Parts: sequence; C-alpha cells; structure tokens
Amino acid sequence: MPDDRAAKIPTGELPEARREASGRPGIDRWPLEEAEIGAWTDQYFRRTRAAVERFGDCRATYAVFMRRPVISAPRLALDWLNAVLARRGAEVEIDLRFEEGKWVGAGEPIMYITGSFQHLVDLETLLLMRLGPACVAAFNAYTMCADLPGVAFLAMDARHCAGADMAEMMAYAASVGSDRAKRKVGAIGFVGNATDETAHYFGAEGGKGTMPHALVGYAGSTLRAAEMYDALYPDEPMTVLVDYFAREVTDSLTVARRFAERAAKGQLAVRIDTMGSRYVEGLDPSASYAVLERHVPEAIRGYRTEEELRYLVGPGVTAAAVWQVREALDREGFDQVKIVASSGFGPRKCKLMAEARAPIDLIGTGSYLPGRWSETYATADIVAYNGEPRVKIGREFLLKK
Repeated sequence: MPDDRAAKIPTGELPEARREASGRPGIDRWPLEEAEIGAWTDQYFRRTRAAVERFGDCRATYAVFMRRPVISAPRLALDWLNAVLARRGAEVEIDLRFEEGKWVGAGEPIMYITGSFQHLVDLETLLLMRLGPACVAAFNAYTMCADLPGVAFLAMDARHCAGADMAEMMAYAASVGSDRAKRKVGAIGFVGNATDETAHYFGAEGGKGTMPHALVGYAGSTLRAAEMYDALYPDEPMTVLVDYFAREVTDSLTVARRFAERAAKGQLAVRIDTMGSRYVEGLDPSASYAVLERHVPEAIRGYRTEEELRYLVGPGVTAAAVWQVREALDREGFDQVKIVASSGFGPRKCKLMAEARAPIDLIGTGSYLPGRWSETYATADIVAYNGEPRVKIGREFLLKK
C-alpha cells in the first residue's frame, strides 16, 4: 500500500518559491505549443487522437508506474501536464498515490490520471520523459545522502547532462532525494549545486563552487590559484583543488600554512579529485591498506569484491586517500581544514565510504544520475474507459483498488 494518498498539485501552478526564484520556470523549456507537442509525440498516439476525435471521446484513466523502486519526483511532469491542459481548457483529475519524496515500490502506480481521452492521449510520451529519470535520480540521491548522513553534498551534475531539460530534472531530483534523507535520517544532504539556474531547488540564490583544474593550470601552481581566489573573494570560504600536480598532501599543507587564519576558522577546504589512473601522493596498494588499518581495520578484514577494494584501497579518490590527507593535515594542527571529495561518487561508492568512515566533509557529485538509462523508463497504461475497468492482460495489478 502507498504511504501517502492523493496529494494534489494545482492545475497550471508552480510553487511560489520557484516562481520567485526563477524568471524562466522549467516548463518554459518543455513543449507547450500544439505543434511542438505533436512533433515530439509518438505517431501512434497522434493517430489515436484522430480516431477519438472522429468516433467520439471518452473518459480515460491512466495508471503511471515504473518497473523498479524509486522515489516519487512528479512535480516537473505534473507542472507541464497541468500547464498544457490549462491551455486546452481541459480538466483532469490527478490521484497522486505517492507524494513527492515518498518511496514507490516496483510496479506500484505513482499516480492515476483521469480525463478526456482526446486531450490526454497525445501527452503520454512527453509526460513519461519528464517523470522516470527524475524518480530514479531522486532514489540515487536519497541513498547516497542516507548512507552518509554527516556529509554535505554539492550537485555537480549539469556538465554530465544532455541539455538544459535534463539538467533541470536532475537538480530537481537531487533536491527531492536530499529532502527525504533529511526527514528520514537527519542527513545534511545536498546543500547546493553548481549552476545558478537550478539553485532555487536547494534554497540558494546561486550556484556554488570555487575553482576547477583550469584555474590551477592557468595559475601555474596550486598555491598561486588559492592566492588568486583569495584576492577576488576574501570574505568567502575557499576550497582549493589539490590534485593537479599529483601533490595532494604537499599542496594541502602548503595552502593551509599560507592561509593559516582561514584554516583555523574553518574557512578553508581542500578538494581531492584524483583521476583513477594513479594513487594519491604517498600511497600505493600496501600503503593504502596500512592507512585503513590504522583507522578502520574492520573495513578491510572481511571479504571484498574488486569494486569494493577499488573504492577502499585502489587508485583515485578512495577511502584510503581521504584518510591519508586527513592524517597529514591533523599532524600539523590543521584539524579545522575540511576535505571535499569528488570523482565518481555514486550510491555504491558512497556506501563504501560510509563503511570506511572516510573523514569527508562534502562530496561534489553528478554520479547520482541514473547509470542504466533503461531503468528510468516510466510506463502509462489506461486502466478504465468511462469508468469501466479495462487493461491489457498481464497488467491487472494496475487496476485501482
């Protein structure tokens, strides 16, 4: 049974905070004109609409579901649906069985939509595009935040998205999954994202971030890049990227010594984004095992798969790598310097970091994006015509109970 019933999203309305935060709501990027809707709709739905227009309309009830567990993230889909129907002057009943942020089991209808078949039939394709990916990304974001409740997350997904529409969906999804983790386990969750356009989903006025590798390369040294940033933004906390020259430990300490006042106030962080083809400075396989043995021996004493070992003691940004940098900073009294980790932080990696109690303060990630796109496919089936239950054989589980 669903854990929440029939939450309504007003027709044609966007949440007040979103309208105020963005002069260009997400639905403005999605087809609203009839010609655009037709161009993006599967041809068989267009032909079905023509048949209904000729032979008579009826009242149809759609069940919308997914084949895997997800977190309900329907707002963007319903914003668009309600906006289109308002323009058509058509009314629709939305029985949302799982409110935004609620857990949905595989095959359970997220919602039932009832209205004019003529006005609904050609909207199915675009509605499903808008729903499935967001629900899976919200699920991934939730599991990551729940596994690491004491770690803050920053959404850095935009560069991995296929256009602005997807970036809108993914930022929204991260905020939904994050909010669930905050409610369920008291997680810190996502504290922001990298771009201005979708920052409102995280309650922020703009995107967050300090420096990419490009700035470090331009500066010629990690320290010089930090000095440039400090000169431009002296009153803001600073996160320094320390892996450009393969001196994660050395450059972390160099920057901490140079900005000792920032370090003491907790206004300095170092970000590790080491590529998976090499080890963090000072580590190799045996040294990686040794650092975890000193801090979390239980993490490496049981059976581990190759993937798990890669996240714990392999090259790149691993649990051992984070502990290595933390050790070095603490030895010199820089215990207030924070550690930001990035590079491939999806649900599985976050779970391993939690088991190794990796001392991470913030994770920059775009890896909550669905890894298998086939899992994002949402499906809609009509389950009643003019109130008479009727569905194709094998989908009887979708009938309203």
